[in-house]
Amino acid sequence: MAVVFAAFVLPAPGHQAPLPKWPAEEKPAFQDDGWIAGAALLTAGPETEGTQPPAHLVLAEPAAEEIVVAASPPEVPEEYWDVYFNQRPKNFLVDPQGVLHAKEFKDRLEFLNYHAGDSAIDLYVYVFPGDQVIPGEVGEEELMERFYNEGKPAVVVMHYHGAPERSKVWISPSLMGAVPLAERVRALESSVIQAFKHAGSAQQLDGFLVQLSIRVYWMERMLKGDVVPTLEAMSAMPGKKDTVNGESGLEEKFGPLLNIIASFGWPAGLALGLLAVGLLARRILRARATFRFPEIDVEPRLGGAHAAGVGAVISFANTAISPSSQRDQLPEYLRRM
Repeated sequence: MAVVFAAFVLPAPGHQAPLPKWPAEEKPAFQDDGWIAGAALLTAGPETEGTQPPAHLVLAEPAAEEIVVAASPPEVPEEYWDVYFNQRPKNFLVDPQGVLHAKEFKDRLEFLNYHAGDSAIDLYVYVFPGDQVIPGEVGEEELMERFYNEGKPAVVVMHYHGAPERSKVWISPSLMGAVPLAERVRALESSVIQAFKHAGSAQQLDGFLVQLSIRVYWMERMLKGDVVPTLEAMSAMPGKKDTVNGESGLEEKFGPLLNIIASFGWPAGLALGLLAVGLLARRILRARATFRFPEIDVEPRLGGAHAAGVGAVISFANTAISPSSQRDQLPEYLRRM
């Protein structure tokens, strides 16, 4: 019964119900009322020109106080300007606003002090909250010329805590001629990349400083006139990277080998691969090797072929002569020689 009912009620497969039609006689009545469906969405045309939507469909414009204006980010409070911008800092880490906790501040300052003792270029870090901006009247380039033009060369970082992508890197005027702009940009970009590998703000600062200290090492090489290798291993700073991350300077140890591989391509890689396989096979064969020691004849004792302590028995031919002066216990065939 249900099947029969469905056959009469339900439409046949593939058959669509007809769309409703607008009665032609009703359209003038709606036009007289001043409303046409979709008139607010259509451009003015012959049929819609001069028509207005009903009053209840017209939205009032927002009042001035209802318009939300995007607030500008806060500037560094003026009370901290003297510490930030009016003197060369006494410490390598500048944080008068207390953005870092005491333990975090101490650990990062120890790292910067260690860097200063091991490098010809100092590293200064100014820490700001992530949402602050430096006032426009403070010229960062002018800051470098006023306080970092003399003395030991320095790299200065404006670090925004929790927003490392906003950080800026400046160098003292004495480094301008030796360190090109491309190297400065590369130093900043690689440091930001390392920072984003960590989740916490303090860990981001750690990654940023470690990577930047490595880039400062290359700047120091440029300052001395050395040619910086094209193969850039981020862990290639000897000593400093060992202390911070426990890794060795790979480029210092394997730099020539990597340059050879880069120059000759796959033939050099194939040769090195075969050499590595050969060394591995040699080590495996030596580990599985067996050794057979030759049997040495000894004088029989009490007519037996074997006896306990045979190798430790000493016979004395003369009691008046010291044992060291008497003959050694040798097999018979060696004594005949």
